[in-house]
Amino acid sequence: MNADDGTLSCAELAERSERILQEIERAVVGKHDALELVLLGLLANGHVLIEDNPGLAKTLIARSFAAATSLRFTRVQFTPDLMPADITGSNVYDQQRGEVSFRPGPIFTNILLGDEINRAPPKTQAALLEAMQERQVTVEDGTRRLEPPFLVLATQNPIEYEGTYPLPEAQLDRFLLRIAVGYPDVEAEVELLARRLARDRDEVELSAIVDRAQLIAMQQAVERVYVADSVVRYIVAIAAATRSSPQVQVGASPRGTLALLGLARARAALDGRDFVVPDDVKSVAVPALAHRIALRPELWIKHVAAGDVIGECLASVPAPVVEPGAPART
Repeated sequence: MNADDGTLSCAELAERSERILQEIERAVVGKHDALELVLLGLLANGHVLIEDNPGLAKTLIARSFAAATSLRFTRVQFTPDLMPADITGSNVYDQQRGEVSFRPGPIFTNILLGDEINRAPPKTQAALLEAMQERQVTVEDGTRRLEPPFLVLATQNPIEYEGTYPLPEAQLDRFLLRIAVGYPDVEAEVELLARRLARDRDEVELSAIVDRAQLIAMQQAVERVYVADSVVRYIVAIAAATRSSPQVQVGASPRGTLALLGLARARAALDGRDFVVPDDVKSVAVPALAHRIALRPELWIKHVAAGDVIGECLASVPAPVVEPGAPART
């Protein structure tokens, strides 16, 4: 910490982040890259969509981050009969006091796990939009702010479509990044079973590495990471390349450009640097942008993935040269 103003340096942020990941990896085995991306989303103050098959520790990841950061955690199982008030809360009549009072819903938390978010109807999915974008909830008697930090960590199953409602583009665009967990390799799965046998119980008790105030200080440290003008133009050029690509029907919006900027700054800070280099941008481009573009319909038949198209856009844009030791932003 800076003794003069109490700010956190990027080196200190990197050290704390490593300790958080190490603690979470006591419960989630062999998924360092996925965990790192979720942490980047948390540091950049954005929401994360995890899209993968059942049984790959998506819920465990959310619980583990809440435990390691001392944040309040709420889980909502999305179902076809889930109503907006079931998430936001509603006014109820208190018979004892003879008055109407607001009963907060599960959205009044720090980490909200929306499990199988695509199983809820569009009206309920839309109830999340204001909270995700504005960090506030509007109900009958007014608007209520959500306590920072507020992160929606949503999951969806890509292999089951019966009884589901695909997320609208407007809501997809509000997720800072989309990731897949993937199956563990053989050695990681063996280690997973070995740890389960050794502890004689299912649950892993994790320790809190940082508290809420310390996590907010980490987010503020990311905001001080310097971004050179050449890197800013590089980020804009990548987004523009998605809009001009002949394979893309709808390119990344300016919100996608902002997401790429925020994640690149978090990536730099996680490496202990107070300035962004092009490799930071490249490393987060696919999770930041792939869910924000719409491919031309004929590409679906050819099994072309959005991530592949983002990779081609990256290859088409020359990366600038950034001198090491760039000054920190004041």
